[in-house]
Amino acid sequence: MNHDIALKRIYQAPEPDDGARVLVDRLWPRGKRRESLALTDWYRDASPSPALRRQFHQGEISAAVFAARYRGELRDAPECLLLLMRHARQGRLTLLSAVRDLDASYLPILRDALRLALEDHTTDKG
Repeated sequence: MNHDIALKRIYQAPEPDDGARVLVDRLWPRGKRRESLALTDWYRDASPSPALRRQFHQGEISAAVFAARYRGELRDAPECLLLLMRHARQGRLTLLSAVRDLDASYLPILRDALRLALEDHTTDKG
């Protein structure tokens, strides 16, 4: 089954077809009030660890190293995907973040890991 998982900036207006809207940043977005975001949930555990995030933003590691380490974090803590998997099984899931460039962020990595986990879980059930 192909799950519908979209990526959006938190600063984009909510749309009726967003489905479950889950903020997956560790930090609350600047200048935003919770009631203005139409959030289903705020789930920090699936975002990169503070140490990894800091290393990347300070230029200590490359984007490729960041991506590999983030994949490792997700692989080492598969339970961090469970809440997102639940939402994805119920319909469209929109992962939200305050990052400026969605395609160059951790969100595509998270979406790929989530899809893989959903496929593996379906396969395991047989």
